[in-house]
Amino acid sequence: MATPVISIEQLSKRYFLGHQGPRESYQSIRESVVKHGRSLARKTFDLVRGNQMVQGDSVEEFWALKDVSFEVHQGDVLGIIGSNGAGKSTLLKLLSRITEPTKGRITLQGRVASLLEVGTGFHPELSGRENIFLNGAILGMSRAEIRSKFDEIVDFADVERFLDTPVKRYSSGMYVRLAFAVAAHLEPEVLVVDEVLAVGDAEFQKKCMGKMGEVAKGGRTVLFVSHNLGAVVGLCSRCLLMDHGSLILDSSPAECVAAHLNQAQSQSESWVRSNLPPELLGFREIKISLLGDQPHQTLEVACEFMKSSAVHRDAMIAFDISQLSGGVIMQALPFPQGFLTEDHTSCCQRFLIQLPPLIPGSYSLSAWLGPNNLESYDFVRDCVTFEVAHSPTPGRTFLHTPDHGCIVPQTIWQSAA
Repeated sequence: MATPVISIEQLSKRYFLGHQGPRESYQSIRESVVKHGRSLARKTFDLVRGNQMVQGDSVEEFWALKDVSFEVHQGDVLGIIGSNGAGKSTLLKLLSRITEPTKGRITLQGRVASLLEVGTGFHPELSGRENIFLNGAILGMSRAEIRSKFDEIVDFADVERFLDTPVKRYSSGMYVRLAFAVAAHLEPEVLVVDEVLAVGDAEFQKKCMGKMGEVAKGGRTVLFVSHNLGAVVGLCSRCLLMDHGSLILDSSPAECVAAHLNQAQSQSESWVRSNLPPELLGFREIKISLLGDQPHQTLEVACEFMKSSAVHRDAMIAFDISQLSGGVIMQALPFPQGFLTEDHTSCCQRFLIQLPPLIPGSYSLSAWLGPNNLESYDFVRDCVTFEVAHSPTPGRTFLHTPDHGCIVPQTIWQSAA
């Protein structure tokens, strides 16, 4: 069996978090001196031992990664997904040698190019041209190798006009374009890309996805961290699902995405109001479930209503569905006339919304209640979210991008003859 390009064994990373103690209304001089003396002694001890120095009265141990093990072979496109705080970025920083592990072992074969955050590896006072040569030298490329790729890098990044301008004057989008172009074109054996690509516009993201696909087809290895689950499914051949610093699943992208959605669903599928609404009639609880498969999915919405003792007119309901990255894309109006009458003191209603074919991504639901379009009793914005992971087009191999919209209508082709 071929030797893995990346081998990780029992990898762990520990940090120490400082916490301030409760403030006391009165404290003697002696108590203050003793307190600050202990803190100074602890920091001095940490400095001498080479440990992390922590501010605060007390210290908490925090494991950002805990006993993570896996292997990556040449040509793999490995997606890494998980909620915020799962340990994804910590893992990439360890692989990129930005920080050292507390325990465990990492074995790397070949050069690693990393794109972890805006401006990583760039010197702000140097121009774009100088930073290209600087990054190439850091990656171990000769000056001749960098020159041979220079024109491709500049053309891909589309920064020729600003090539001799110090990069400190670049926008975040220009930073990302140039940084990705350098990392992808200088031919490292391993390309590591974090969620930083989200800074770029839709057209540039599309170019980056295509370039990462080319890099993988050329036999090199790509590690890709993203919250764009559709991009992970479309680009990656294998996926890791992480949670609270642990690796919980190493499988196909489709299986990892499904497990991640099931894991996150309990956090995003329901909304409950802690206090009764001050309005005449309002929402108390909203729950959703996504049923079926693309392109025939149904959004089930269960609503519980509460009303005050005040008189109100019959109310109707409307649901707005939005992209998390944009505005409202559609509205569902179950009843064009009022159906919640004066007789309702508390009730639950269930609605089924037939969704059109949607591109993969995150969507949210807002709920409105009122007697007509000029008067509202209650409105809760983006109260619950759901994730569409798969393309509505069977067999589609290239990624959807939001610059062409988010609905993919079913189209019938007929010959003009």
